[in-house]
Amino acid sequence: MNKKKIFNDPVYGFVTVPTELLFDLIEHPYFQRLRRIQQLGLTGFVYPGALHTRFHHALGAMHLMSMALRTLKDKGVQISAAEGQAALAAILLHDVGHGPLSHALETAIFDEVPHEQLSLYLMQRLNAEHNGALDRAIAIFQGSYARPFFHQLVSSQLDMDRLDYLNRDSFYTGVQEGRPGADRLIKMLTVVDERLALEEKAIYSVENFLVSRRLMYWQVYLHKTVTSAEQMIIRIVQRARDLVRTGHEVPASADLHFFLAKAVTLLDFEKDDTILQRFVQLDDHDIWGAVKMWASHPDRVLSYLSRSLLDRRLFKIILQTEPFEEEMKAGVVELIAEHFHLPPSEASQLMLTGRISNNAYDADGKDTIDVLTKSGRVVNVAEASDLPNIRALGQRVEKHYICYPKEIAQ
Repeated sequence: MNKKKIFNDPVYGFVTVPTELLFDLIEHPYFQRLRRIQQLGLTGFVYPGALHTRFHHALGAMHLMSMALRTLKDKGVQISAAEGQAALAAILLHDVGHGPLSHALETAIFDEVPHEQLSLYLMQRLNAEHNGALDRAIAIFQGSYARPFFHQLVSSQLDMDRLDYLNRDSFYTGVQEGRPGADRLIKMLTVVDERLALEEKAIYSVENFLVSRRLMYWQVYLHKTVTSAEQMIIRIVQRARDLVRTGHEVPASADLHFFLAKAVTLLDFEKDDTILQRFVQLDDHDIWGAVKMWASHPDRVLSYLSRSLLDRRLFKIILQTEPFEEEMKAGVVELIAEHFHLPPSEASQLMLTGRISNNAYDADGKDTIDVLTKSGRVVNVAEASDLPNIRALGQRVEKHYICYPKEIAQ
């Protein structure tokens, strides 16, 4: 069979799968599952076109990686065919461990089990199936490979993952201001002492990238209505989980029910191989199928939340820079209890509070975006720029929110 296939991608055009190993990884059920996991969770409630999947994103990130490797080779960086394939495999599989609805349910279904660790477990499984062919890719993914720039291309403050999701998410949401100028940034890449850097003339492109990232976070990823919808689905799953664990009957697919019934930790994944096999059966369809059933559940909190989400009757959300006073939160719970005739313990389940935050660039972190100056020095882009914007973009912005049913606001 001819395994060197070409995909027609709406963002980049034709995307080539250059080796048989990469094709086999794409064909594997672990990777095909990503077709059933939306990249942006519930963002489609605000931007109707944002229905693309983790499958799209992984292929796009692989395409950008191939462009980056080609650029570095053209600049004299020695990259073997085996290293190139390993880097492509690492970026292709970097999100294979994502659960249903991407980030939205990462903490609701599991107990502090990051998707990066699940991606590593699945890569190790695939490596065993391919007789060690992914050894180098796993080392790159973990950051243990002898040439650090490969890991930086996979995971850093300017990696192919971020460049693709900003490109792709701005395309599918229609927020054109979020496009990061990926082509030019990739063309400006270089390697100094086995670490990734950008040519000095890329400084303004980096600033554009960081501004785009800040804009996408507050206009798309942390949009207040998206936040309301995501907090509702989190509370729905938490409520279902609490009911199951207190002996109530809550219908769900067998694999979803398993995770609702058991508090699964990272250690459980390491000790019991069957848990990982259950995990790879989960996707968005398990969640939406369950929410449809839960809309008619006898538990009033679960049924109200589920029906509201299905009908897009999203909670009112208020954002502010300071935490909400306890007196205000108690007043909201009292109004909910009065309106829905619920005891305070259940009424509190219909009030959602928390905080959201973002900084576009961590200028003081260990993994900075570095620039190769014309004098041959490698410096942090925040120091290299003659504009104050990059340093300013590193300041963390934090907002506190409270969500509650719109009925009580009336």
